[in-house]
Amino acid sequence: MSTDVPRLQRLIGSPELTWLLDRARRRMESGRALDGTVTLTGATEAERAAASRLLGRALRPGRSLSVSLAAVDQVLRASGASPDGLAEAVVALTGPVVPRQETADRLARAWDSAFAPLAAVVAARPEFADWYAALHATGLVRRLARSPEEAAPLLAGLAGLLPHLPVSPPRSLGAFAAEHAGGAHALDHGPLATLTLDAVRALTATPPGEGAQGRRDTWAAGGLLLDELSSQVVALNLPGDPDTATGRALDALGAVGQPAVLTLRQLLRDAPVLPQGGTAYVCENPAVVLTAADHLGPGCPPLICLQGQPSTAALHLLKLYAEAGWNLHYHGDFDWGGIRIATRLLDHVPWTPWRYATADYRAALDAHPSSAALTGTPTEARWDPNLSSELLASGRRIEEELVLDDLIADLAGRIVT
Repeated sequence: MSTDVPRLQRLIGSPELTWLLDRARRRMESGRALDGTVTLTGATEAERAAASRLLGRALRPGRSLSVSLAAVDQVLRASGASPDGLAEAVVALTGPVVPRQETADRLARAWDSAFAPLAAVVAARPEFADWYAALHATGLVRRLARSPEEAAPLLAGLAGLLPHLPVSPPRSLGAFAAEHAGGAHALDHGPLATLTLDAVRALTATPPGEGAQGRRDTWAAGGLLLDELSSQVVALNLPGDPDTATGRALDALGAVGQPAVLTLRQLLRDAPVLPQGGTAYVCENPAVVLTAADHLGPGCPPLICLQGQPSTAALHLLKLYAEAGWNLHYHGDFDWGGIRIATRLLDHVPWTPWRYATADYRAALDAHPSSAALTGTPTEARWDPNLSSELLASGRRIEEELVLDDLIADLAGRIVT
């Protein structure tokens, strides 16, 4: 005998018995037997009346409605509307039932299939293993792509990029994307850019950066340049050499004590040949370079200026000096922004303080008791644990411009304090 759907609809398909079908379906999806009792709290009179008609008997009064699934099964079989009982009725009225475990297994297989191309690349590049494990653990892909079907092309595209990272020699991000990602702007933004940037950060152990500059630094660490010309660094009297155009330019400018503006392109494609060892000074603000050029000219020791948050060009230049064994001495503003800049620099290259410790701050406060009020969010000064608490206690900021005389005196005598 086959299911009589119209009759079944009249028996158990009314809106007042929808809750009963839903409960039975959930049991089937979870693999549980259709036995025992289901209860509806706060049942309406219409729902109670519908259940009473289905079972052919009056129900006990009360605020809850309890129905035996076995009794419903028996009624449906006896009526001939559903010869195989309640389970057959649920399928006929609500559609095929797929057990949850089967659904979960199917979904897991679909995700495994989506990840397969990336897994194959990681198997050949073990340096990506920890990143790949974290990618699964954090669920980043599932947040960027809502389903395995959506994730599959994304992960296949990522798998096509990883074998080419890091890029050497460096090249523009747009050219790399055009060759390997299907378009010059494919890595400008979006899920593929997010995942590729995450992979580059893990591969190069680049500290997390903030905002656009942080992204720029991460790409550059992987040999991918957003813009080789706009990223610049200002310097005074850096040593040059006769073998590179950049080196010859540095020699010419240094001979007359003129500051140099170096682009990332110059530092990557025509970097000066550095002598081993030496001392260079690093400041935060251009005013220090300008004053040093005016007062010391060619007699100023090598001086590099970050101009606020260090650019990719500045970080690359300082890494060249650090790798050549130079000692870098840093000074910045005594405020929370200055502390963050110095900390970011410390994440990339080693440096020692140049008048940039607690005692120096106290001395500057004594000399400038009416300095501007300190604002912003406090942060730790890793090179001097007492400095942050001293800033908090005084509530005053000391900008580099206030201590220019001391800095120029240091540069004139080449003495670091």
